[in-house]
Amino acid sequence: MNMDDEKLKPLRDQIDRIDSDLLTLLNKRASCAIEIGHIKSEERLDQGDTVFYRPDRVSQVLDRLSNENLGPLGNSEISAIFREVMSSCLSLEQELRVSYLGPPGTFSEAAVRKHFGQAVKTLPFLSIDEVFRSVESSSVDFGVVPVENSTEGMVNLTLDCFVNSGLQISSEIEMPIHQCFLRKSGASGKVKEILSHPQSLAQCRSWLDGQFREVPRRGVASNAEAARLASEDEALAAVGGELAAHQYGLSVEASNIEDNPSNKTRFLVIGRQLSDVSGRDKTSILVAVKNKPGALYEILEPFKDLRIGLSRIETRPSGTGDWSYLFFIDFDGHLGSPNIKRVLSTIEDLALNLKVLGSYPKAS
Repeated sequence: MNMDDEKLKPLRDQIDRIDSDLLTLLNKRASCAIEIGHIKSEERLDQGDTVFYRPDRVSQVLDRLSNENLGPLGNSEISAIFREVMSSCLSLEQELRVSYLGPPGTFSEAAVRKHFGQAVKTLPFLSIDEVFRSVESSSVDFGVVPVENSTEGMVNLTLDCFVNSGLQISSEIEMPIHQCFLRKSGASGKVKEILSHPQSLAQCRSWLDGQFREVPRRGVASNAEAARLASEDEALAAVGGELAAHQYGLSVEASNIEDNPSNKTRFLVIGRQLSDVSGRDKTSILVAVKNKPGALYEILEPFKDLRIGLSRIETRPSGTGDWSYLFFIDFDGHLGSPNIKRVLSTIEDLALNLKVLGSYPKAS
């Protein structure tokens, strides 16, 4: 044994003992989760539908651990570790089924994995409205859909689906979007065409212009579809995420090629349940207003009077043909708060229609 090994052995032995302690504690936690599952199953027999996954509880646990964390691991690493722990323990209570905008290998799937962990059953669908329908029909417990990109703006299809849906927003997820240049492993010839979703091509325009200005680009249905096609033809390249590269066995030729390094996409988790108060919440509403001067001002004035912070306002035509509009409004607070109840009561008296889309924990 050399000198380095002599110095490392006590530390490695200590790590082995800590790992054994962690294993014991993880299984103790899992046993508690199993007992909770038994209690909830009994409740379901007595009272009907029972909630196994609670986004507010997950948010509270992660916030508490972040506040207690003294390092050297950062809060984002702690959050990722404990999401997987909670995911595995929840699977012992009940298998969670989550649909998303597919196919496999998309950023939507990556958002599902980030939020719910690996121990969930995932079902990809090829359109946003199909994801909504899968939750409405109880084929799955939750769905994950994109709603906003920091570069390309709102996903109007998602907003439109909420108009006629009775689903609730249960959580939100923020994902940094890092694009990669992908090719079939071992490909050595010239790239003849670059494929990706049109938004992804737009997000990487400067890099592609600098590296492959003369190579044609073609928009396809998704980054994952681009990756699949590139895996079958070494003359093709794809722009997509690392998950797509892994899914289709591609080589990552260049990473982080997006023009905006702070590019993010916000996803919504949709479900059939209203989240309880987590202590760090956001509420989303849909408001239909009359086509008259000052209509929007009347709707927003109660927020100012009660000092409630707004985080987003989006407008969509109502589709009724009378030039009335729908406003999607996000603001701080939970439906259980007295101030939120007051502001919604005031808006209900002023608006043609008010629909609460959900109160849910803010993305962490």
